[in-house]
Amino acid sequence: MQNSASVPLYERSAMELSLGIHCQQFSCQEVMSAFLGHIARLNPQFNAIVNLRDTDELLREAKAADEALRLGQSKGWMHGLPIAVKDLAQTAGLATTMGSVLLKNNVPKEDCFMAARMRQSGALLMGKTNTPEFGLGSHTFNALFGTTANAYNPQRSAGGSSGGAACALALRMLPVADGSDFMGSLRNPAAWQNIFGLRPSQGRIPNLPSSELFLTQLGVEGPMARNMADLCMLLGTQAGYSHQFPLGLESSSPAFSQDLFDLAHDKALPDASLSGTKVGWLGDLGAYLPMERGLLTQCERGLERLSSAGAHVEDLAPNFDPERVWAAWLTLRHAYVAHRLSPLMGLPNAQEHMKPEALWEVQAGLNIKAIDFLNASQTRSLLYQKLLSLLQQYDVLCLPSAQVWPFAKETHWPKSIDTPRGTQTMDTYHRWMEVVTYATLAGLPTLNVPAGFNDEGLPMGIQLIGQPKGEVALLKIGRIYEAHIKDWLSIKPPILNSI
Repeated sequence: MQNSASVPLYERSAMELSLGIHCQQFSCQEVMSAFLGHIARLNPQFNAIVNLRDTDELLREAKAADEALRLGQSKGWMHGLPIAVKDLAQTAGLATTMGSVLLKNNVPKEDCFMAARMRQSGALLMGKTNTPEFGLGSHTFNALFGTTANAYNPQRSAGGSSGGAACALALRMLPVADGSDFMGSLRNPAAWQNIFGLRPSQGRIPNLPSSELFLTQLGVEGPMARNMADLCMLLGTQAGYSHQFPLGLESSSPAFSQDLFDLAHDKALPDASLSGTKVGWLGDLGAYLPMERGLLTQCERGLERLSSAGAHVEDLAPNFDPERVWAAWLTLRHAYVAHRLSPLMGLPNAQEHMKPEALWEVQAGLNIKAIDFLNASQTRSLLYQKLLSLLQQYDVLCLPSAQVWPFAKETHWPKSIDTPRGTQTMDTYHRWMEVVTYATLAGLPTLNVPAGFNDEGLPMGIQLIGQPKGEVALLKIGRIYEAHIKDWLSIKPPILNSI
């Protein structure tokens, strides 16, 4: 067994780093130096972290964090931990570009709610993590920074839009990371890089600042981590309540954070059983969703691990009309994206600097009638009611986290899916991500958990969809499941074995 003292600092979990810093086993400066050195080795090849700040400046901040600790002034469990925030999230004093050349000089004056919470807990912001242009599409590439590679195969996509975050985490360039999820933007890259990622309930982490507070609720921010304990701790930091966010959850209080703290530190959970837990496996929705060859089989190996943990898994037919849901999704997404991007259309040469998919979304959104929007919202409401009826019979619902394996990074998006039933053409740039839309529309907490690797060494994951506002119960299931996939979690990205 490897001596813990010989484990590089960048290899350690966030909780291990936090304990070591607070026990003065090592300093914040040593931790910062270790991560910066590791980033310098790997980031040029994988391009996960962008707008990395000046090394001397970061080391000065780490030194100040050490001096504060010597005076007994810890800001929280993240004190001295290096982080990089997703480049869709607003960060004070550091450019937030959204992967667009139109915003390359956009330097906000204040942090978003989530970034502020992490900084208030002591995290040191090193830079940003790469994202697709405007976060559109589950493949992280843009004209400003380039393409992020998959941690397990640098010739493949890292997914997106939290691709930079997922890649950096898997490669140990970050101890934990934030992501955001509109159409699987957190779940898909987590699945493709063998890590955990939670899409929280809508309102759990207030989307602040925002010019629109009532309707644009499909996108949420959330935590990503290499282990469940770190994930619980990070969610406890990111979540909160603000009266400025009218649809926020007041239960996101100190009591909620304490529940997550207890969950992260419960040493008995890995040996606990999921006996009595009922899992409804929706699979490909009765052959409705095209799935690339071998993908469902691999996901079912994850179900076997749930069963070995004591859960009762049942195949489940969908009780909703997926095609109607997809039509509603297109309407709502068009409207939300158009609302977000149309202000940029007045910038000089805006259309020349926006990818075709973004222009398509904006144009479609501008043509939507109010009645169409409300009808789509009605379909969304019906889907929620249908899923709620299933969740009265099952503790969690389960779906694959993606419909394809990580594809060649030069490919902008899969034009077709090679399924066991033949090749199926995709009619939009995001149709191949349809499997993630149901949890998004229902606003339900959804946890991506690793489900192993195919013969090419490419990872896959499954979505566990929990009860309304049921993060704590869902994460408890995730912690128990984690103990049954240690063999998968022990498989590191190949490049780490050569360092």
